[in-house]
Amino acid sequence: MTLKSVNPLISASSKSFDETYAEFEWQLPSHFNIAESVCDRHLDLANRIAMLYENERGETAQYTFGQLRKASNQLANALAAQGIGEGDRVAIVLPQRVETGISHLALYKLKAIAVPLSGLFGSDALSYRLRDSGAKLIITDTAHRESIESLKAELPDLEDILDVDTNPGFWDLLESASDVYKLPHTPPDTPALLIYTSGTTGPAKGATVAHRCFYGNLTGFELSHDFFGQKDDLFWTPADWAWTGGLVDALLPTWYYGKPILAYEGGKFDPEKTCYLLDKYQVKNGFVPPTALKMLRQVETIQSHYNIDFRSIMSAGEALGAELYHWGQETLGIRINEMWGQTEFNYIAGSCSALMEPRPGSMGKPYPGHRVEVIDEAGNPLPQGETGELVAHTDDPVMFLGYWNKPEATAEKIINSWWRTGDSGYKDDDGYIWFVGRNDDVISSAGHRIGPGEIEDVLMSHPAVMQAAVIGKPDELRGEIVKAFILTSAGTDKNESLKNELKQHVKSRLAAHEYPREIEFIDELPMTTTGKVRRVELRNRESKPI
Repeated sequence: MTLKSVNPLISASSKSFDETYAEFEWQLPSHFNIAESVCDRHLDLANRIAMLYENERGETAQYTFGQLRKASNQLANALAAQGIGEGDRVAIVLPQRVETGISHLALYKLKAIAVPLSGLFGSDALSYRLRDSGAKLIITDTAHRESIESLKAELPDLEDILDVDTNPGFWDLLESASDVYKLPHTPPDTPALLIYTSGTTGPAKGATVAHRCFYGNLTGFELSHDFFGQKDDLFWTPADWAWTGGLVDALLPTWYYGKPILAYEGGKFDPEKTCYLLDKYQVKNGFVPPTALKMLRQVETIQSHYNIDFRSIMSAGEALGAELYHWGQETLGIRINEMWGQTEFNYIAGSCSALMEPRPGSMGKPYPGHRVEVIDEAGNPLPQGETGELVAHTDDPVMFLGYWNKPEATAEKIINSWWRTGDSGYKDDDGYIWFVGRNDDVISSAGHRIGPGEIEDVLMSHPAVMQAAVIGKPDELRGEIVKAFILTSAGTDKNESLKNELKQHVKSRLAAHEYPREIEFIDELPMTTTGKVRRVELRNRESKPI
């Protein structure tokens, strides 16, 4: 795969998935810079729309690839004049807006390291990441400037804050700089990003991501969107561009294929507003996490009031489950492709409905160029059908460089050249991967090992359930019992009768030992900023001495 081909796998569309996988080989170039691959090389697309923008006030704008190239060159020159150079960490605390994309492109051109951070972080979380990364500069907006200013005393490496809303400010800075920038030679292993893990099971760690890691994402991205790059493709995601799913799985690969992305700056996810946007802009492709799909499922007028015409949807972050898959088919008329990856090792496996037989509930197969296996606790490979830890081979361009300033933590996750993902699952006889749960999430009850995902999926199939989270609660007799936290649909009576009905609903569909012996109705589930349920918080609530 080389940059000469915008669609590295499009020629494989007449082959089976297994044939495509077997014939694929990486051809990692000696020079690879993300900014060049997603923007600067599109010289013939200078006037093509790269971004459509709308905010919650209804203001709109659009930007071309030519404008992105010019603005990112100007910003690179301006930042270089301020002393930002190779290896310097620069934090970006911005929502979905054009300045976010321009900032990323400029930093990649400088061979600096972008540190994307969510505006949803509280002061402690933001301070920790800024301090740990040693950020020299922060690019943000007026909405977040004050909270960042209050942290300056805790950030000894911070030299300046650039507010994109200040006038004169960001755009005046660009206009004062040259729009010609000579891209330096960029070896593929050059660090490009420092993305912090979502911290579902402990303190967040900074994953150092090389330029080549984006290159390694492309086969999965193209296939998870059934050969992305077709004529009318227009991408959208509710995912924050501050995390891997929004940045590396949406914004950057969309631009790599020379296609536009819809940016919406509107704060908290609103399913009704989402339907409006999908209709208005006729979005064709999306990365929509399961949590957002569950909320869209509650919009009763989604079919009668809106003309939604997706061509492809990829979903990741949590297990999709068969229930949501079937809803996507029936309501959106689309076969949702589930993907599996991590901040450290992204886009390694998933589905492609254009090439493989859909198996609802499965995460698909390893994408071309990636290897995934199942091992036991000693690191030995397990036969098909047996549950163990899912591991990915480290000889892969998508593999991250390591945890920032934590080499021991990186080494602890590698065994026999395999990256230990901390996820448990198994492969069936045809090589499809089935997710059981995070190792920390697996429930041990009366000798049975139970994954929460399948139970949550069955609960979701009940009309009274909007969202569900399942954990193991300590129990003197069984070790742990299954407990479910339920967020009910609007207008539902939360009573003991419903609890019993839900217990029976699970018991009649799964094994008797898997039904939730306890159910608690809850107004809100604890979530990470990346949309994952923080089961660790729910477990901590229930932890009691036995």
